[in-house]
Amino acid sequence: MEEKMKILVTGGAGFIGSALCRYLVGDLGHCVINVDKLTYAGNVASLRDVADNPLYHFEQHDICDREAMDRIFAQHRPDAVMHLAAESHVDRSITGASDFIQTNIVGTFVLLEAARAYWSNLNADAQDLFRFLHVSTDEVYGELGETGLFHETTPYDPSSPYSASKASADHLVSAWRDTYGLPVVISNCSNNYGPYHFPEKLIPLVALNALDGKPLPVYGDGSNIRDWLYVDDHAKALFTVLTKGRLGEKYNVGGRNERTNLQVVETICDILDDLRPMATPRRALITFVTDRPGHDARYAIDATKLETELGWRAEEDFDSGIRKTIEWYLDNSWWWEPLRHVAGERRGLENKD
Repeated sequence: MEEKMKILVTGGAGFIGSALCRYLVGDLGHCVINVDKLTYAGNVASLRDVADNPLYHFEQHDICDREAMDRIFAQHRPDAVMHLAAESHVDRSITGASDFIQTNIVGTFVLLEAARAYWSNLNADAQDLFRFLHVSTDEVYGELGETGLFHETTPYDPSSPYSASKASADHLVSAWRDTYGLPVVISNCSNNYGPYHFPEKLIPLVALNALDGKPLPVYGDGSNIRDWLYVDDHAKALFTVLTKGRLGEKYNVGGRNERTNLQVVETICDILDDLRPMATPRRALITFVTDRPGHDARYAIDATKLETELGWRAEEDFDSGIRKTIEWYLDNSWWWEPLRHVAGERRGLENKD
C-alpha cells in the first residue's frame, strides 16, 4: 500500500480529521475525499491549506444518509476509509445524548453498510487492498486507578453517553469484521491537543480565557489525569495503522504524557505569562468548580503494540507540544475568534444539580 491512495475521511473538518486531511494531502500527496456534516465543531477554515489542492475533495453530507454514502463510494471509489465523524464532547453528551446516539452509533452502522456494499462489488485485488479504519477513544475503557495503563485487551466500561456511544460503534465495527469479513482495524486514542482545536475543549478554552484574564474553571480539585497526544502525531499514527496494521486488530494510540487537569491549566498559565505577561500571574485566575457527573479519574494509554509492531513514535512530548499549541493560538486569532460565540463554557456544569 505504498502507492498513492484515494482515502475517504469522515469528519475531516473536525479537529483530528482536519489534521489528518492536511497530513494526507499536504505531506503525503494522497487523494482525500472529506465527508463532513459541518456541525458546530466542523470548520472548513481548518482546511484552507489544502482546500485548493486538486487532491482534496469535500462532500458536505451526514454519514447517517445512506443514499449519499452510496453515491460517494460509487463516484469516488476509495481505496480505504478512515472513519472519524463523531460527536465528541463529553460535556455535551451529558446534556444532549441523542445526537451522540444518532451520529456515533447509527452513523457508524450506515457507513459500515455502505462500505460493505461497495467492498463486496470490488474485484479480488481491490478487495484485498481495501481497509476500513475506525477511529475511537480510550474513554471506552472507563477509568483507571492510580496505577496501570489501558491495553488493547482492557474490558470496556464506558461512563458517559459519549464513551458509551463510541464503545457501541467499536463493537459494530468488530461485528462487521466477524460476520461479513469486512477488512477493518480500530484505533483508540488518548486526549488530543494542538492547533485548530475547537475553543470549548479544555486546552483552547483555558488558553483563550487566560489570554483575556478571565476565570479558568477547573472541575473538582483538578486531580483528574489524562494522557495527552499531539494531534499531528495522532494523524501520523492513524495512517500507520491504516497501512500497516493487522486486519481485525486494535491499536491504542497515546503520547505517554500523563498530566492532571490542574497541571495542564497551570502549564498554560505559565507559558502565557512568559509570552504575554500580565500584571498578576495567571494562576490566580484558576477557580475550582463542581465536578461533572461521571467524570473518570484517570486515563492512560499503553501504546507498546503500535510502537513495537508498526514502528510509530510520538514526536512531541507535552512540554514541546503545549508550547507549540499556545504559540499557534496567539498567532491565529483569525481562526478561533469567529468560533468563540459558538463554543460554550464547559457544559457539564449545566448538569451539576
